[in-house]
Amino acid sequence: MEAEDEDCSDSEVLCLMRVGRNSDWLRLFDNTEISIGRGVDVTYQLLSPSCPLMISRLHCTFKQRDSGQWTVTDKKSLNGVWVNGNRIQAEDAHQLRLGDSIQLGVPVIGTKVEFDYILVQRPLKDIELYLAKVHREGAKASHASKKPKRKLTAEEVEPSTSKPKLYRCSSADKTFAKPCPLSPVKRQQRLSQSRSQSQPEETGPSRQEVDEADQPSNSSSSACDLDNLQMYSQNILMLREQVDDTERQVASLGGEPQKTDPLREEQVRELHIQLETLRAKMHRMETLEKSFSESKRQLEAQKTQQQEELLKKQLEDALQEQKKVIGELALSRQGFEEILLAKNKELEVTKEEKEKARAQKEEVVTQVTEVLENELQCIICSELFIEAVILNCAHSFCCHCIKQWRKKKDECPICRQAIQSQTRCLALDNCINSMVENLSLDMKARRQTLITERKGESSLPLLR
Repeated sequence: MEAEDEDCSDSEVLCLMRVGRNSDWLRLFDNTEISIGRGVDVTYQLLSPSCPLMISRLHCTFKQRDSGQWTVTDKKSLNGVWVNGNRIQAEDAHQLRLGDSIQLGVPVIGTKVEFDYILVQRPLKDIELYLAKVHREGAKASHASKKPKRKLTAEEVEPSTSKPKLYRCSSADKTFAKPCPLSPVKRQQRLSQSRSQSQPEETGPSRQEVDEADQPSNSSSSACDLDNLQMYSQNILMLREQVDDTERQVASLGGEPQKTDPLREEQVRELHIQLETLRAKMHRMETLEKSFSESKRQLEAQKTQQQEELLKKQLEDALQEQKKVIGELALSRQGFEEILLAKNKELEVTKEEKEKARAQKEEVVTQVTEVLENELQCIICSELFIEAVILNCAHSFCCHCIKQWRKKKDECPICRQAIQSQTRCLALDNCINSMVENLSLDMKARRQTLITERKGESSLPLLR
């Protein structure tokens, strides 16, 4: 046997290595269906301290195929099974390989995935200290020797019509199923058989039934899942029914004529003991139900408080972000104001320069106008020269004006010297025309009108 244990410890086994922990590794037994969940009837029970409902009652199962390959199946869990970062489909066997990442549930906000595993193959002796305990011993049924099936009696073969089978295991291994509590009719039949055979048999709830009634309470003490509250309520109802049945049996035995029958006295005493035991268990169940209700209320209050704190933190972050944005806007506004001031100063400087240039231009125009009026003005018509001519005495006049003047007197209007010749001065005309371009529009229009009138007068003699 010792040699076999050593060989077994040296062999390599498949297991789900818990990421970041040297404990709670899940071993995969050969030729066995491994069930995982938060319920009580699973191979490995996973309970999340941060989020109780993260793992479903029956979350997933691991099964080995005939070829030796292992598969994982999501049993319609709420938060799913993730293989290598991808969620697998429910009720669809997904083949696994060594090194695959298997995540159960989804991460809570701000934390990593709580149940994160990697499929590895290691020697049993190296990981034996890291393995988690099997929650349901039925997982090792394939390694145990097969026992012969027990023949059922006529009462056990008879279909039950009393209570639902609350205490029957839901695993595929039917050898671990527990019998249902006997109905009142069957208990009465057993009681009558015990009277007729005069053998000390228990007619009320058997020791096995009491142990079965005690089993949920013992398992509930170790489970921290609030979802078991419904199961405890059902167990309380079952215990109450058993108490009522026991009380009726005690009343029926106490109402019969008194006989010195030691068997009957023993039965009544046994029923009283069972009645007290059931009442005590029911009291413990009610206490557990109250404690779970209080824990649930506290968890809800704590969750509400955490949500409020989270909202406050988010509001504070939003206010800080808003203050930061306001500060940045203030800095930007200050920068824009400085830029505007600089631009205004530049505009003022440019405006002053423009004013100076305009004043200089006006001064030049004024000077030119004075020059034109003083030096380039005909003394006869008091207008700028139009087709200027120069006499032999070097004085200049308009061609039209001197022509009209010579009809009266043939002498210079300025120096009174006899006019011997007159010559056109194109240079003077070009200079006057260039300077007129810088004068106002009124002066330009007036000069053009005067030129047109004089041309018309000069053309009249020709027509005649």
